[in-house]
Amino acid sequence: MTNNDSMDVILSKAQTLIEAMPYLQQFRGKKVVVKYGGSAMVDDELKYNVIKDVALLKLVGIDPIIVHGGGKEISAWLKKIGKESQFINGLRVTDEETLDVAEMVLSKVNKSLVSMMQKLGVKAVGLSGKDSGLMTVKKKYTDGKDIGYVGEVVSVDSSVLDTLLDNDFIPVIAPIGLGEEDYHGYNINADDAACAIATAINAEKLVFLTDIEGVFLDPMDKSTLVSEMDINEAQQFIDNGVVGGGMLPKLSNCIEAMKNGVSRVHMLDGRLPHCLLLEFFTEKGIGTAILKEPLF
Repeated sequence: MTNNDSMDVILSKAQTLIEAMPYLQQFRGKKVVVKYGGSAMVDDELKYNVIKDVALLKLVGIDPIIVHGGGKEISAWLKKIGKESQFINGLRVTDEETLDVAEMVLSKVNKSLVSMMQKLGVKAVGLSGKDSGLMTVKKKYTDGKDIGYVGEVVSVDSSVLDTLLDNDFIPVIAPIGLGEEDYHGYNINADDAACAIATAINAEKLVFLTDIEGVFLDPMDKSTLVSEMDINEAQQFIDNGVVGGGMLPKLSNCIEAMKNGVSRVHMLDGRLPHCLLLEFFTEKGIGTAILKEPLF
């Protein structure tokens, strides 16, 4: 590499920092919720990249909150004890034994994420929806079927999150809630939990790390990625059957969260290294952004 090449690299780094400046100003002091799941949770290198991104958000003055899943790990542990995972409409059928495994696995995942944060020099606290009454739930049914200890969030007491953020901690939340009547533990879909948390704290951004690049007009044609849409367009996508499968409830959750105070929602490919930094601090951005109002 020549000296000129070296200087070009240095200048390009400086330009990246300059490009990030308005976004640093825009999001400083704002609360953002990152729903962390999918492949980015089971690949060690991707996991560490995500945690480094979240740590950097904190260090530049943004208040991130992580809500994590752990579905693949739960399924793997159930298989180890000879129990098959059952799903109805994307929700895990959760009997007492399955709930015990889910709580064990989610606690393990939770503490590993906290440890990574500590290693990077930022303070983090792991908790579940049971702690301090963070998430109270009622039994969730799907198509009228009882699927066990699966919870639908009915209330969020964000006071513990406010206390942690005020004292410079990153909250890392496992999606287990407490029944409003029986005080039993309930498994919560992590997307639902993230939306409930984001709504309760009036998050500036809710970010979903997924295993796809975003929302497509045609899932088979990668050139049809929709970079930005407003909530009315998102609703039309649902009504017209443009989206289906796992994207359908995710998009519905996004719309509901924005109707209840979340400023914008982003769906990012968590398999892309440093996807959070690319979305927060570059002009181009990645994935699909859902906005409250039309662009024009």
